[in-house]
Amino acid sequence: MAVASVNCRRLYVAGLLLVLSWSSTYGAAPTPAKEDPQLVDARQRMVREDVIAAGIRNDRVCAAIRNTPRHLFVPEVQRPMAYVDAALPIGAGQTISPPYVVARMTEQLDPQPQDKVLEIGTGSGYQAAVLSALVAEVYTIEIVESLGTTAAHTLHELQYQNVHTRIGDGYQGWPEAAPFDKIIVTCSPERVPDALVAQLREGGRMVIPLGERYQQTLCLLRKTGGRMQSEIIEPTFFVPMTGRAEEVRQKKGDAARPELVNGDFESSAADEAPAGWYYARQARVVSDSQAPSGKCVLRFSNATPGRNAQALQSVAVDGRRVREIELTVWVKTDRVRPGPLAGQMARLGIVFFDDQRAAIGSSELGPWLGTGHWRLQRMKAKVPQESRLAGLAVGLFGATGQLSIDRLALEAVDAGPP
Repeated sequence: MAVASVNCRRLYVAGLLLVLSWSSTYGAAPTPAKEDPQLVDARQRMVREDVIAAGIRNDRVCAAIRNTPRHLFVPEVQRPMAYVDAALPIGAGQTISPPYVVARMTEQLDPQPQDKVLEIGTGSGYQAAVLSALVAEVYTIEIVESLGTTAAHTLHELQYQNVHTRIGDGYQGWPEAAPFDKIIVTCSPERVPDALVAQLREGGRMVIPLGERYQQTLCLLRKTGGRMQSEIIEPTFFVPMTGRAEEVRQKKGDAARPELVNGDFESSAADEAPAGWYYARQARVVSDSQAPSGKCVLRFSNATPGRNAQALQSVAVDGRRVREIELTVWVKTDRVRPGPLAGQMARLGIVFFDDQRAAIGSSELGPWLGTGHWRLQRMKAKVPQESRLAGLAVGLFGATGQLSIDRLALEAVDAGPP
């Protein structure tokens, strides 16, 4: 089986989601007895370049990612991309989370060998497989029957004997197995479900993405004195959920009027990461006296050829209502040089996805090279009729030097009737 080349791994794919149980047996994660060396090499490289280089420091978590055969948890057509750090469609409008996201959430969970963990949103079963090697027992729930059945079969065939699966509403938890030492939620409610709070052990941890449909924050919650103490980890994006929790969501976004959040970069987190943007790498908000808009700009800096520097954001774009969009951005470059591989260039890209989260079209603005003062860049892009979501990525993408951007905007310039 062919695996994605190093160059393909640099491409942005947005991202840029019956009861079957068996006895608990804690131990190392099983892996296929005879595995293609190319797959092993690809997985090792993914952990080295997309997990460890991105800041994951927990050795046990890195080892679990390194030993879990992600290609067996994605549809066969997606397997060439299995070791790209990207979300991949798995059917029913859901995706398998990027390896970095899985590693980040798992690290924040602080898994211990004696822990009993509840996962909400089984999806492909990959997150449960990673946890299997790190904790005593994993209970995982999936609301979509077809995904839950497939994940249970995969986990059983690969002999993850300490993983218990269920199909149902994850926000109701698993009362008969409670209390849980840790809870990990891989879908994004607007607020923490009460049932999950009740089923978390005192002193326990919960990692959960909270927020609007296209603007979410990954949070770490600790249960202290019966109350949940919250800590923000970073901006993130999980695809819209399935079920009543999604139906009653208060803020859903207007797919006929797509717009970006914090495109002038005047808002930032404590670590200088841009608010409203996720998976930011080597990117920080800085003051610039010559900024085209306001006082701040977003600056990407990279001194290592091939290392990624990027920021991503997702936005609703309904191709039935929007035929064309226009992207504008102010750009300044300082000694920007291409990376060692084709495609490793400073640029802005947008990828359109259908209702199954499959990529159906893309456009790029750039590349930008050398040294230059602030200048306005503009691009129009046709929106595929099947589009329901777009992922925007900007950065150096393996190029070296400094790229500064400001006043980034997205506007529908040709909108049809509702």
